[in-house]
Amino acid sequence: MSPAPPATVGAALAAARALAVDRLDAQLLLAHHLGRARSWLLAHDTDALPAEIAGAVLADLLRRADGVPLAYLTGSREFHGLPLHITFDVLDPRPDTETLVDWALELLASELAAVATPQVVDLGTGSGAIALAVKHACPRARVRALDASAAALAVARANGERLGLAVDWLASDWWSTLPPPAVHLALSNPPYIAADDPHLPALKHEPRAALTPGIDGLAAIDALIAGAAAHLLPGAWLLLEHGCDQGDAVRRRLAGAGFEQVGTRHDLAGHERCSGGRRPAPAAGGGDAPPPGGAAARRGP
Repeated sequence: MSPAPPATVGAALAAARALAVDRLDAQLLLAHHLGRARSWLLAHDTDALPAEIAGAVLADLLRRADGVPLAYLTGSREFHGLPLHITFDVLDPRPDTETLVDWALELLASELAAVATPQVVDLGTGSGAIALAVKHACPRARVRALDASAAALAVARANGERLGLAVDWLASDWWSTLPPPAVHLALSNPPYIAADDPHLPALKHEPRAALTPGIDGLAAIDALIAGAAAHLLPGAWLLLEHGCDQGDAVRRRLAGAGFEQVGTRHDLAGHERCSGGRRPAPAAGGGDAPPPGGAAARRGP
């Protein structure tokens, strides 16, 4: 039997404890439904909750206890300093993915600094988090963002319009319909969880196609690496997010496809999280490529 809707602010937080919902999550849910700052709750523990709000709060606490991400319940998530609207059509953006954005911004400020309008593509954009974070921090970049899901593209496009960030949103299954021009920097947080991974059931509320490519967790990464040469300029970079135990496999695939300066970055927990490499540039005077720059992508945090 479900608990009764909480009558007060304090009763709502007590219900959260009984359901083993994290206190911060409960406070954020309650503040969302009340249209108040979280700090307001601390001084209003005995305030009564209107019946319609009490019912909605209880329903969301039960959903959170069942593992529904907080971002789906509040409809929002901050990513790289940007407030994003989030729906069940897209992944809940993780802080770990900011590692990918930070690496991209470093390259745009160093290796690609001399390129007046660097061409950047985000493959499998979902909510648009990666593309919008790059465009926000590097306005000179022309950013294109691709996704095979029309619903995801609608969420991403709306985020871009609300934030006033000009990104080109395109329907494409990875590289398949990406039009010219070729790109200086390609980024992706593809599905990389194997279909039989024991952690996958805990993510049951997120779009499965954005989490797993099937039995082989590296299938999408393989497709991205295989198709890259046709779309990357000489000297361009490909950066990929992956599972914490997939770094070695991704580096070997990048090196096997001819990428140079292959390296890996770690997330805040110290896990290998993103690997990338640079398409070989022609010898000096051999073509119109981005300047090679100096330092290789370092491995490690």
